[in-house]
Amino acid sequence: MIRAYGILNDQVKPGDLILYGIPYPGTYVTDTEGVVITKSFHGSYKIRDSPEALLDAALGRAQLDEAVSSDPPRGDDEVKVQVALRGGRGTIRQGIVRHVIARFELANGFHLYGEPVPEGMIPTRVEVSGPPGLVVHDPVLPPTEALRLDSMGVELQVWSGSFDIEVPFHPVGELQSECRPLDEDSVPIDVTIRYQACDDDTCLLPKTETFRFDVPLDVIDIPKLGMHMGHGQREANFDGQPHLQRLLKRKFKESPLGFLRHFLLAIRLNVAAALRRHRSSSGRSRR
Repeated sequence: MIRAYGILNDQVKPGDLILYGIPYPGTYVTDTEGVVITKSFHGSYKIRDSPEALLDAALGRAQLDEAVSSDPPRGDDEVKVQVALRGGRGTIRQGIVRHVIARFELANGFHLYGEPVPEGMIPTRVEVSGPPGLVVHDPVLPPTEALRLDSMGVELQVWSGSFDIEVPFHPVGELQSECRPLDEDSVPIDVTIRYQACDDDTCLLPKTETFRFDVPLDVIDIPKLGMHMGHGQREANFDGQPHLQRLLKRKFKESPLGFLRHFLLAIRLNVAAALRRHRSSSGRSRR
């Protein structure tokens, strides 16, 4: 099935015995007839889209009534801006992609500019920042419309009506890890929006809106295996040890030498991680 879908992870070679044969992690969304209507793939198995993001992709727009909004919509009669956090009921977890949604509602006749723009004009930008370990992806922009300004001899890309700009993000181990308890209960995420509204004759002054979320950190679901347990995460209630033992036995029968190489590599990585933790704790003690 993995090969039929063309998602065999070719970065994992046969020599990587334990992992060889895994797919690229991803999700297909189908309609009731089984036709794929959207799909999502990432380069690492530790990055996954939230169910809400997949539902939004299938429905064609983010459902803000199920999102966490930082404030009521801001702006004026020409442009109103609402910012919300979509996915996980307002929490973040290691590796799960959430979305900052900036929804713009423009009055009739007004538009905002996409990039690029001539000097002196302000393009619409949504910037997200947070603590170390929060990985912010490039914004997902909706399609623009072409606007020809004959007086300047340029064609610009603009948005009008109602539209969303989405900024995906996810935390990595520096912020949140399955290998240790949560360092803190929540983290701040700041959103800065800059735009300039214009109609066919004039442009209003540029505006900057800033929003802040205090986002709770959620623990991670982990299998009930000795190597994962005891770190303060949410442990599964089924015993995965028999399945792990069968996997190891099968892999050993397939290639004893390959299994040994993988085992020695795992030991080397664990020793290196222990040395890094020791150096880090020693440095904090000296400070």
